[in-house]
Amino acid sequence: MSLRTSRKIPSLVKKYLMALTGIALMGFVFAHMVGNLQMFVSPEAMNQYAYFLHHVIPSPLRWAFRLGLLLMVGLHIWMAALLKLENRAARPQKYVVNRWLQASSASRYMGISGFILLVYIIFHLLHFTVQSLHPEFQMLTYEMEEKTVQDVYAMMIYGFSSQFWYISGFYIIAMGLLCWHLSHGANSIFQTLGLRNERIRYHLHEIAWWFGTILFLGFTSIPFAVLIAETSNILLPTQPVLAQIETWDGESPIIIDYSQNEIPVQHSPRHLSRKMGQP
Repeated sequence: MSLRTSRKIPSLVKKYLMALTGIALMGFVFAHMVGNLQMFVSPEAMNQYAYFLHHVIPSPLRWAFRLGLLLMVGLHIWMAALLKLENRAARPQKYVVNRWLQASSASRYMGISGFILLVYIIFHLLHFTVQSLHPEFQMLTYEMEEKTVQDVYAMMIYGFSSQFWYISGFYIIAMGLLCWHLSHGANSIFQTLGLRNERIRYHLHEIAWWFGTILFLGFTSIPFAVLIAETSNILLPTQPVLAQIETWDGESPIIIDYSQNEIPVQHSPRHLSRKMGQP
């Protein structure tokens, strides 16, 4: 990627492409959060939502959406990199230093936070979507309307349990970076589309901040609830789910009985580690 490539695309076009792909990605992230919050409704609600996404939506439409989303992510990153190159070439060093001092911490490190988020997205897809990191997730099953489907509800409880505290920690940190990234991104979008002026600048900043905060609270509420419920048995049925998974071999299908709400959890992290092929 070179400055010559950047100059072939007008700056305004690059800014509009980055803004529009940013809007689309923010819409997807918000919808994804709302879907994930079905965890607090019931196992059936969460599993119906997951079944709808993976089986009810026609496969061609589902793949078209996935490819479109991937294209938007790639285009967003490409435009960001081109604008970065263009800005570096256009600004004298002194001006760059002055702008760096005036810029917010979010805007200064957009590239770094964006890269970490990209790494997390790849990990997240391998963890919960492709399930190549934990293929035993596919053996968690749920009876729904005379169909046997994957138990995504139990999968998320198991995947965010204290046994995998490092995954929950990475998830929470990534969501914090996502909010931080979006707080600046939303502000920049208003400016790029000509919707921001000095009179309403503060209010738009507040809107962007609240949007990012709501996303952070929505996404991180799930791992926090799973971890809290391991000891308090509130918010989510973490204890009975893990108690049943403790006796599971990790290879044969298992159906979690969610009516067992009073089962005390006595799982051994070492025992669970052996099932997962860990030392």
